[in-house]
Amino acid sequence: MYRLLRSVQQWTRPDLNKTRASQTDMRLWSGAVRVAAVSPRGQSCRHFWGWLNAVFNKVDHERIKAVGPDRAAAEWLLRCGAKVRFQGFERFHKDYNALPTGPLGRYRIQAIDATESCIMHKGFDHLDGLTQLEEVRFRKCIYIEDSCLERLSSIQNLQNSLFLLEVVSCGNVTDKGLIALHKLKKLEYLFLSDLP
Repeated sequence: MYRLLRSVQQWTRPDLNKTRASQTDMRLWSGAVRVAAVSPRGQSCRHFWGWLNAVFNKVDHERIKAVGPDRAAAEWLLRCGAKVRFQGFERFHKDYNALPTGPLGRYRIQAIDATESCIMHKGFDHLDGLTQLEEVRFRKCIYIEDSCLERLSSIQNLQNSLFLLEVVSCGNVTDKGLIALHKLKKLEYLFLSDLP
């Protein structure tokens, strides 16, 4: 990079003859631009998003106590790009600021649509207190893996309430995760598609 800067400085100095900006200098300049375009900086951007998604999935137990498990779970899901449907509602909520308000425990999550969301294993503790959850859809979730399905099926409340589960195009889910679903006693509909 130092060689590039030195070359650019020489090329842009007014006292130099214009003929010194040869094709060699131009090749050096274009090569450096290509290197900068695919530098580790682009990779750090990906790491940044992974880190941010992990922050969104962090469980705040104080928040769960303050607003109740359903509200806290809804906030987590919407923060991660998922949608929730509460009992008594026909449509899914996808706007964090439009969540219904009311007394603690008034609104219970009935369905989760996590299509293309960034939910991951570390956030599944939010689901512990959900008693009315009946439907969960994981479609194109890059962070859903075997440990997520194992955690989902180990939650006592969900073993007795979940009757529909979809896992579609989640590339990190294998047979190991699917085997764990046998613990979901009330599961009637299991839709699996485009899995490795």
